Amino acid sequence: MANKKNLQKETALATKREKQQLTVSERFTNKVIEEFTGGVGEIQLSDFQRRLAQNYFMAVDIALKTAEVNRQRKRKNKDPLPVTWENIDMQELARDVVTYARIGLDPSQKNHINPIPYKNNAKNKYDIGFIEGYRGIELKAVKYGLDVPDAVIVELVHKNDTFKVIKKDMNNKYESYEFEVVNPFDRGEIIGGFYYHAYKDNPEKNKIVTFTLADIEKRKPQYASVEFWGGEKTVWEDGKPAGKEKVEGWYEKMCWKTIYRAAYNDITIDSQKIDDDYLRAKQMDMKMAEARVEAEIDENANQEIIDIEGEIVDDTGPDIEVEHEEPHPEPAKDIDGQVTLDAGPGY
Repeated sequence: MANKKNLQKETALATKREKQQLTVSERFTNKVIEEFTGGVGEIQLSDFQRRLAQNYFMAVDIALKTAEVNRQRKRKNKDPLPVTWENIDMQELARDVVTYARIGLDPSQKNHINPIPYKNNAKNKYDIGFIEGYRGIELKAVKYGLDVPDAVIVELVHKNDTFKVIKKDMNNKYESYEFEVVNPFDRGEIIGGFYYHAYKDNPEKNKIVTFTLADIEKRKPQYASVEFWGGEKTVWEDGKPAGKEKVEGWYEKMCWKTIYRAAYNDITIDSQKIDDDYLRAKQMDMKMAEARVEAEIDENANQEIIDIEGEIVDDTGPDIEVEHEEPHPEPAKDIDGQVTLDAGPGY
């Protein structure tokens, strides 16, 4: 009899939680629809737009749950405000979601875009920042670019490869290169890389940009994830450090992504293509950067904050990834902020 009552109680609680979750989902979707339609109720969203809204909801929901778990685990500087939907500015989030959706970024697609919760001390709420992945940067560059290349080639150069740059001069009408992988099974260590912008009808515009390994390394996020870049990480046992372990990571893939991002960030934006969505996205990038500075100031002042997880993208400088203080295992994030639950590089 007691077991039956417990089962009924658990079922009732589960049903209540499901209804609450559905209510949040409906509120979110309605806000997004309102932003999409500009408040004009008779305009109907397409099935694609509705699916996109749900994709953003699911991505934000996962990000909030992960951030709340990390908040609960913190032993010092623990913010008392739970990272939940109740503490999110839904109206502002809906505007941001519509902005990125119109640009064409979909959080269900790998390396497009990822939501990152962070504390807004002025409102005593959490805002949701959006970190563009390397595919998202490519998509935006192609959409808003002034003179988009017909092809963008990105390669890493290893010690045993043969690589030669052919610069434009009196004997060569356009820039080019010679690149040969002599032995794909024994290429040796990475010594650099390059990207090449190719224009089929106007090869005179072709451009090659080379990177030494030092050039790649200096673009590495300050607090890069060991799971992806490789290196040593602390081993924890019973909540205490118990030595170090070496992690192989996915160093080659991270180096390649670094050059890939640079290749598309180098495409000039056409001022005539800039729209309200592009401008708002840039404003949100600046807001995230300001939030990181504020978080660092608060951290140094020993005030209570929540870490901003992931990478802040700044077209004017190297990519920045904010430090994780939490010693416990958590879903890894690569340079693009892509959450991955397995051991792979998330591409």
